[in-house]
Amino acid sequence: IMNIFFLSLSFVSLLFMTSLSEGQEKKWKGEGTTPNLENIVIGRCYEYTRIVNPSVGEKNCSELWEAFKNAFINKDPCSILPTDYELFINLSLHTIPPNKSLFWENNQLLVNSFSGRTRRYTALGDTLIGFFADLLNWCGQAGSPGLDYDSCPTTEECENNAVESFWRMASITYAQHSSGVIHVLLNGSAEGGAYPVKGFFADYEIPNLQKDKISKIVIWVVDDIDGPDRDSCGTHTVKILENRLKTLGYEVTCTDNYKPVMFLLCLDHPDHSNCAFSSSAPAAQRGPISSDREGSWNKLIFVTFVGFLSRSALVY
Repeated sequence: IMNIFFLSLSFVSLLFMTSLSEGQEKKWKGEGTTPNLENIVIGRCYEYTRIVNPSVGEKNCSELWEAFKNAFINKDPCSILPTDYELFINLSLHTIPPNKSLFWENNQLLVNSFSGRTRRYTALGDTLIGFFADLLNWCGQAGSPGLDYDSCPTTEECENNAVESFWRMASITYAQHSSGVIHVLLNGSAEGGAYPVKGFFADYEIPNLQKDKISKIVIWVVDDIDGPDRDSCGTHTVKILENRLKTLGYEVTCTDNYKPVMFLLCLDHPDHSNCAFSSSAPAAQRGPISSDREGSWNKLIFVTFVGFLSRSALVY
């Protein structure tokens, strides 16, 4: 009887602990910390400094992880400020080449592809700061040295969460260190307009651009291949952006559906009507090449043979 009693008690305790755990599991509405976060970010640090952009020089990747983690660990996950990441930012900071900065809104994956990991441009995600944390999620817990893998607060729940504050600080730093010709890639098909008047570019990057270091701002508004065309240069929210930048004293140009970006989009939609680009090459060059090469080869043999006969005639 006693064994049955203790077995029942253990079962009830297990049910209680399970229900308690399930209740805690959804403390926040957002996803929890990305599993294996420490291994991922330290690995990314080495990948960046060894392969992606070795010109940044040596960085202590373990030290960067500690600085990053200490910004939000043991703290209320809704009380993390951008300045909490200052040490991490300072340790990971490096030069952004002039004329290579690429700002964006509503098209992160396209920007990542277009920049080519610093080969074409250096977007925020192509800096060590951005590469370190791109597409990851994280948060801690008040009074605990561990990470919360169950749930993290969304921006709707509290703005001063670990991820939001990190990207605010990263955006401010990126803008401050950008120079030369500044490029901005916007999505002309985005709901609400290509340029969000409340967003990272509007709130944290434009105010922190260093006007004396910038020669021009180039805006590209590119629609999704399947549309719709909601916004364009000189209209709607893009016009608001152009006017804002001109008022601040910048030289601004804007291009709709910038062809290099369209070519990239068409890699995934080769049969779409919007990807039927016309060619300026002469029609003759689009025909079979082998016949032309064969004709040239025959001409070469004929000329050589005639030359041989002429030299033979002179000798004899």
